[in-house]
Amino acid sequence: MLVVRRQAAIALGSNVGDRQAHLTYAMERLRAAAEVRVLAVSTWYETAPVGGPLGQGAYLNGACLVDTTLEAHALLDLLLAIEQERGRDRTREERHGPRTLDLDLIVCGDLQYDDARLTLPHPRWTERLFVLEPLAHIAPDLVDPRSGRTVAQLAAHVRAQEQLP
Repeated sequence: MLVVRRQAAIALGSNVGDRQAHLTYAMERLRAAAEVRVLAVSTWYETAPVGGPLGQGAYLNGACLVDTTLEAHALLDLLLAIEQERGRDRTREERHGPRTLDLDLIVCGDLQYDDARLTLPHPRWTERLFVLEPLAHIAPDLVDPRSGRTVAQLAAHVRAQEQLP
């Protein structure tokens, strides 16, 4: 059987409880997964919530780059299991609401598809500085399979858009 290795980018966020502990736990669990090798982890960035209910706390966000032999859906399943281990219940939470841990699969190799469980690349990642900034520090040359632009180019574009009057 042919084993396919892919680099995947994962965005991490938390705005409930001990945010640092939630993110640290997620990274420990990813490092412990036999089929995942963590290549780089960004520093954590405190950011204001985007969308969702008013009054929720600030997020602690970051990103990591991994090398994996997991198929994209299996990697997603691992991320969802880690979220659940930290108390997240996606079935009961408000959209864009507070959460103990949010792990989003952003890019998985050059895969592009959309099914009931997973869209790759992540649908809005190219518009979100809280994803692009951390990722730009660890993987500036990572290419968006849809646009062909690098993370550094995408981050610069969004930064410029946010500075417009």
